[in-house]
Amino acid sequence: MGTPDFAVPSLRILHEQGYQIVGVVTATDKLGGRGKNQLIASPVKHYAEQHNIPVLQPTSLKSSKFLSKLRALKPDLQIVVAFRMLPEVVWNLPPLGTFNLHGSLLPKYRGAAPIHWAVIHGETKTGLTSFKLQQAIDTGNILLQRIVPISENDTTGTLYNRMKTIGAEVILQTVQVISRGDYELFPQDNALASQAPKIFTDDAQVDFDQPTKAVYDFIRGMSPVPGAWTTLDEKVVKIYSAEVGPASVNQYPGKILTDQKSYLDIATRDGSVRIKYIQMEGKRVMDVRTFLNGYTVKNQAIRTSVSEPS
Repeated sequence: MGTPDFAVPSLRILHEQGYQIVGVVTATDKLGGRGKNQLIASPVKHYAEQHNIPVLQPTSLKSSKFLSKLRALKPDLQIVVAFRMLPEVVWNLPPLGTFNLHGSLLPKYRGAAPIHWAVIHGETKTGLTSFKLQQAIDTGNILLQRIVPISENDTTGTLYNRMKTIGAEVILQTVQVISRGDYELFPQDNALASQAPKIFTDDAQVDFDQPTKAVYDFIRGMSPVPGAWTTLDEKVVKIYSAEVGPASVNQYPGKILTDQKSYLDIATRDGSVRIKYIQMEGKRVMDVRTFLNGYTVKNQAIRTSVSEPS
């Protein structure tokens, strides 16, 4: 059970290792492409169809029609990677249970965006957890965990790409130990839990009235999706990449420092960040030199949560 490209390596490794995958459950096709009038199948569905694996795409996981089809597959075990929250009638169906792959070291970062929040919070490590599903989301007993380091230059995108490959290895090992029956489950310590809620575009606005490290980590954590954004000359710009800039002596947060040619720095509470890749609304993503070659910054400040000096 899965939908995005993050789930494909897990499906692939089980298929290539010879496990009998009796079916795939994935999201319904979505409108997309040019003009948004073309039905687009999920990456998981693409893989399944290429390898003649039956596909179910329910609009409701509680519908009698879907449940009848699922029961007819007689699954021994269900594996969930980046899918929807399952009702009990679904996760309690197979005799060996339903196991989920989560992109954190549970109980840290329970929720829909664990990779984003780990980077935003400046973590130096995260991980992957396989656990047995139960009623409350991301609270089930743990089977396996794998630590994944986070470098200071990682973005959510680079970490995501590494973790989907490592996650496949965790899923394979999970299925192997369940098949042998020689495993033990460990309860999560709820006192150590933290949340990683879904991130929306509004959540991605940069507040430059923060320490430089916090601003830098926020930009990394929002890259590439949804993309950290701010307003420049009253236009929305997305910042996909930045680095810690030089100290900005006596500059207020949001102050723009640029030679209009080669660099674009924005002051933070205790320094600055230097923008590397930027995208103005309606334009393509550009390195900052290319951007400045075709655009002259007019206003010398970005609105922040603090009042700008008069």
